[in-house]
Amino acid sequence: MSSAHRAPHVPLSVLDLVPLSEGMTMRDAITASMDAAMAADRLGYERYWFAEHHSTGHLASSATALLIDRAASMTERIRVGSGGIMLPNHAPLRVAEDFGTLIQFHGDRIDLGLGRAPGTDPVTAQFLARTSAEPAAFLQAVEQMHLWSSAAPPQGLRVAADVAEGTEIPMWVLGSTTNGADLAAQLGLPFAVASHFAPFQYLQAIDRYRRTFQADAATAQIAEPRTMVAVNLTIGDTDEQAQLQFSTLLQMFAGVATGARQPIQPPRTEAELAQRIPEAVRAKADQMLSVRAVGSPATVVAQLEDIVRTTHADELILSLYAFNPADRVRALELLADAWGTLR
Repeated sequence: MSSAHRAPHVPLSVLDLVPLSEGMTMRDAITASMDAAMAADRLGYERYWFAEHHSTGHLASSATALLIDRAASMTERIRVGSGGIMLPNHAPLRVAEDFGTLIQFHGDRIDLGLGRAPGTDPVTAQFLARTSAEPAAFLQAVEQMHLWSSAAPPQGLRVAADVAEGTEIPMWVLGSTTNGADLAAQLGLPFAVASHFAPFQYLQAIDRYRRTFQADAATAQIAEPRTMVAVNLTIGDTDEQAQLQFSTLLQMFAGVATGARQPIQPPRTEAELAQRIPEAVRAKADQMLSVRAVGSPATVVAQLEDIVRTTHADELILSLYAFNPADRVRALELLADAWGTLR
């Protein structure tokens, strides 16, 4: 058992979808995300990842590699990456070239998290489609990117990704089910668990990944399993303040559950929520958000420690939303102070 499994205060990271609050422009949202990335860098968080989404209305995270470059240019030590690049939307050669270039720019601070979901609706996915989402095609694409970025690509490759050669792009596999766990284990890569919105199989997925991990895979980049678990976070000075702030996230997921997406909404009281969100929709949103830590700094630390003990996670990646971007930075500061291993 690694030291991370014995100690609950594992490294903490941040997942960002570059959301627009009501009244924001796309430029505003991107600026707010860069401010949050700089705060995370200053406060000692491990990595800052951007999630790829398209035609989703009020998210500005479609050009993931560009966001990574911008954030890496504005920070000094934090790792910056994708959580993730949705591989069906991309040609693997282009991904290898993009991330090889990012590593040429920023050195060993870049992560390539890879997923199989389209990150959008079926119609948009057809316009984006470049690679099959089938497991066999995903495995083949990752193997190809591994060869293109290796220190000594084998002779006879029909195509080279010269800018990526020798960068050995650090890769993660994203997933929420045992299917994603199987792919991560078969490839010998770290596994990032999307439990922040799909908590229904995440414990089974983590267990499957650890039991079937193949350290001797040709694509392996680690010697033993490594898991990063995604957690929804809302932190405030008091439990009551945090619960009010959590209503912003609850409203967002109610929109996801009904398909009526809207910009990030301001916090609302329980009475106001009851008027806006039907009980059945709220129950569904609450279930999707079941992997969460909400409360004062002391409350949140205890909840995160419980999640680490339950999952034996090597790292946590936090998904946090706030109507006011300053509240997101404040949340990062509160947690950094409370967690103790940051800064």
